[in-house]
Amino acid sequence: MITCLNLISGCIACVLAFNNDDHYLWAFIFIIIASVFDFFDGFAARVLKAYSNIGKELDSLADMVSFGVAPGMIIFIFLQKSFLLYCPDSLFIYLSYLAFLIPAFSALRLAKFNVDDRQTTSFIGLPTPANALFWGSLIHLLSSYLDISPLYKIISVILCIFLFSYLMISEVPMFSLKFKNYAWKGNEARYILISAALLLFIFFNLSGISLIIIIYILMSLFF
Repeated sequence: MITCLNLISGCIACVLAFNNDDHYLWAFIFIIIASVFDFFDGFAARVLKAYSNIGKELDSLADMVSFGVAPGMIIFIFLQKSFLLYCPDSLFIYLSYLAFLIPAFSALRLAKFNVDDRQTTSFIGLPTPANALFWGSLIHLLSSYLDISPLYKIISVILCIFLFSYLMISEVPMFSLKFKNYAWKGNEARYILISAALLLFIFFNLSGISLIIIIYILMSLFF
């Protein structure tokens, strides 16, 4: 049930991406809601000891919609509208379809995760929920707060598409936020990230989530 709520939240995010009137906040909020359900379905499975193969497969299918298709839709709509502002009669508008590299690489990431027994306590490559949260926050930031040229927005988004597509299927180790115990030793990265996340959220609200994901990637490389 919790996993299906994740999936439904992702579907709603897709719909809101197409009905946003240049404001992507609610689509982003439903990606956040989906990520909360994604956390609690695993938590509930561990507490109830309710592990199953169907649960594992359903989780990946739900994640594909909420953290693959939904951010891809948000990026696609954003790029199309940015191209229409910058060069409305140009064939460059078809570059908007690069947005669907995000769902494609999310699918590769999820398939890789399902068959990789090295990722039981940590991650190899950027997790799809972190990638989706980055995109939801970035597009919200670019559309609502940063008053810069549509060209700069287009270039930055396309560069990030290639970078984050690579990060999802890379061999870069990424630490998990799952705690085995609450001691400082062994959990330094987790506590530092949570502290930084709280500060950024206080000062930048939802727009700060993209910065939190960047810090998470850099800390994973450092630790």
